[in-house]
Amino acid sequence: MKKGELPLARDKKHIPGVISSLRKDIVEVPEVITKCSGININGRKLKSFLFTTDIAIICNNDADAILAVYSFTPHPGIIQAIASAAPVPVIAGVGGGLTHGPRSANISLFTESLGSIAVVVNAPTPIATIQLINETVDVPVIATIVSEANDIQSRLDAGADILNVSGGAHTVDLVRKIRAEFPNVPIIATGGKTDQDILDTIEAGANAISYTPPSVTELFKKKMDIYRNEIKNK
Repeated sequence: MKKGELPLARDKKHIPGVISSLRKDIVEVPEVITKCSGININGRKLKSFLFTTDIAIICNNDADAILAVYSFTPHPGIIQAIASAAPVPVIAGVGGGLTHGPRSANISLFTESLGSIAVVVNAPTPIATIQLINETVDVPVIATIVSEANDIQSRLDAGADILNVSGGAHTVDLVRKIRAEFPNVPIIATGGKTDQDILDTIEAGANAISYTPPSVTELFKKKMDIYRNEIKNK
């Protein structure tokens, strides 16, 4: 080793890794996500958010955090189960469409008490509900944006701290437009299915990426194919 060089284990560019034989099949988020800046939430820098409520996947992944949003009315039992199983920080969905007003605020307070580091409201959430949640909890409020029709400024004025952009095929363009108008607002965005899609989203201005993992059915099919081949080749 030359004078002034650091030992390999101390080199910040080299990150040693250890994983047990029983956990080698975890769900891995795409490595390209590391290219984004990340969002610092109460001292934690988070770049990858796994979009799932499946407990098995929540227990077996390498994402920085869990984005626990689902299509049903938020229920304390679901949030409690996810919070108790997750080995990483959880961001919990607290409604905002059919569920709004005091109920969303109460669920937000409950999720905060379970350790959720932020709460996320969906796109139709009334501005008054965002304001009420912001007055109720101490954790950041994340507002979901699905199109240019969403009034972003009103959501920020009501207390939204982070934007969760999910514009489908138009996500990249939507992120780029939001970034141009709001240069300092933290943005989480859906990254798409390919590394290039994710990179395009990052270059458009996303600070962090939400990644939808394969379903348990898809993962189990691959595992069963491996088992069949192993048995066949014995």
